[in-house]
Amino acid sequence: MHRNSTERTIGTPHTPSANPWNIRLGLAPLVFAHTASCCVSLIFVASLYAHFHILFRESNIAQAAICVAGLSLISILFTTASFSFGYFVSFYLYTMIVGYVWLSYFSEFNYNTSLARLSAIASLLSAILPALLMRKPLSQIYAIPKRIFRHLPTAIIVLTASTVILGASYGFRVVGLAEMYKFQREIAYPGWMNYLIGITSTALIPFAFACCWTRSHRGQALLCLALSLLFYPITLNKLALFTPAWLGFVAILLKFFEERTVVVLSLLVPTLAGLVLFVAIGNAAIPIFGLVNFRMVAIPSSAMDVYNDFFSRHPHTFFCHVSILKFLDCPYKDQLGVVLAKEYQLGNFNASFLATEGVAAVGPRLAPVSSFLCGVAIGLANRMSAGLRPSFILISSAILPQVFLNVPFSTILFTHGAAILFLLWYITPRDDEEASREPGRRANFEATG
Repeated sequence: MHRNSTERTIGTPHTPSANPWNIRLGLAPLVFAHTASCCVSLIFVASLYAHFHILFRESNIAQAAICVAGLSLISILFTTASFSFGYFVSFYLYTMIVGYVWLSYFSEFNYNTSLARLSAIASLLSAILPALLMRKPLSQIYAIPKRIFRHLPTAIIVLTASTVILGASYGFRVVGLAEMYKFQREIAYPGWMNYLIGITSTALIPFAFACCWTRSHRGQALLCLALSLLFYPITLNKLALFTPAWLGFVAILLKFFEERTVVVLSLLVPTLAGLVLFVAIGNAAIPIFGLVNFRMVAIPSSAMDVYNDFFSRHPHTFFCHVSILKFLDCPYKDQLGVVLAKEYQLGNFNASFLATEGVAAVGPRLAPVSSFLCGVAIGLANRMSAGLRPSFILISSAILPQVFLNVPFSTILFTHGAAILFLLWYITPRDDEEASREPGRRANFEATG
């Protein structure tokens, strides 16, 4: 069948065109601006959240700035590498380590911060190099028949709606953010329900939204966003409130910018917005500043500081914190987030794989080795998604980079369904004609990859 010239497919790579909506911004200036905005943001965060051990002292600012400036040379990788899922995750990890390196110069904790900084930078490089460079496609042994794939978003929507209804039978509470943690402690789901909620909300609904948005099925796309919002009353988790807004934000950015630029702007725009609002209107901006600049940007970096301090004085886990390895002789009976919460009184303090599979498991000297293995796994996800349109990969994985900053790697794969999303990418047909129009762009605009 002859394909109309306006059609596009999920699986066919494309070259850039001269469409006027394709706004070109220099990646290097954007990344440097983002690096600087993160450090400035952390200065203001310290003024509000010192009780979270996020501090700032003018006496150390020169040392911190010089070290971050050297670290920012890593950003060259983001100006030369092509977009991939690994690119997406790597930029978020880079942001986290920039924040940690900055905060480490003002840390109140008594551990070897010099060793920890070197370990963090080495761990970052060992993780992002395979994540950026492993791109060779895997041979597709099986692809979902196109006639079935066309109905897959509907099946996911039905599964998600069923999950929400089932979750509501355990409890449905519409409460404000101020009361969220009070009622969150009362929620008790069986283990299988926690997995079902995590997989549908983090992996399946973004995948279905990407399919619907790509096919210009706006009604189904909006239904995906509405269902993702309904996870909040049954989980009282900020991620449920965050998900629909974030998916829409990423999809809109893709109307105007190529994928790598969208990755950078997805962090730069919210960080700058929160910072400008706080400077302009002060404490009235705290709801936004607290959610973005503190919770989304500062906390993952601060977690590196807290984990380095704790495990400089306590035994390492040697991966016994991973649920399937609980049979090992483990010094910790509770999850790491709970262990850290009891020690520092900061709430359930989960952290990225650089902190958990790295610092907590094997310590700062061996953390780069562990991080490299996680980077290889991310690179494998690149290979499983190779051949899909970059915009489709970006939208369908939009929530995962945030999860990578706050959750151990094994939890991401299974509890949050990343392994299922990678498998879906692998078996997605590369020539699906129903998913033929690029979301929100003119027909003659071709995305860069």
